[in-house]
Amino acid sequence: EEAQFVQGGEGEPVVLWREGDIVYAELNRPENRNSLTVEMRDALVELFDLVITDSSIRRLQLSGRGSCFSVGGELREFGLSTDVATAHWVRSTHNPGRLLARCADRVHCHIHSACIGSGMEIPAFASHVSAQPRTFFQLPELSMGLIPGAGGCVSVSRRIGRHRTAWLALTAKKINVQTALD
Repeated sequence: EEAQFVQGGEGEPVVLWREGDIVYAELNRPENRNSLTVEMRDALVELFDLVITDSSIRRLQLSGRGSCFSVGGELREFGLSTDVATAHWVRSTHNPGRLLARCADRVHCHIHSACIGSGMEIPAFASHVSAQPRTFFQLPELSMGLIPGAGGCVSVSRRIGRHRTAWLALTAKKINVQTALD
């Protein structure tokens, strides 16, 4: 049986435009709160590969359209693969976080509202992160029987330390912008 993945939305999953040496990118699936579907992950892989390849890009400005930055992985896609080993290999080798880590010094993420799971792990790699005042962060994966897997075990702990990362992952509590900044 072939796995079915969530597709949809209007236009490209990540919308890009360039002004001089700055590339602007917006997650473009507001109808599903910019969850990181296979389609969205593929677009982010292409985006970060572009930044790595094109040295004329001085900065990438990444944000999300709609009500929030990203609610993380698309839950409707979890467990759809019939071959667990292949699914793990694809997630490991086709991981936007891995590529973002290679160009992080040129990436600025501006986030708003929900920044959950892999939606938090991705911007944690960026060298600069800004957030609107009502933004909150959460790593709920353990409460779902999962582990932070889009690079979160690496990106979040590099940014805030392993003890704070462990607290976030083990409690699944939401933190606000001021707590995150502190």
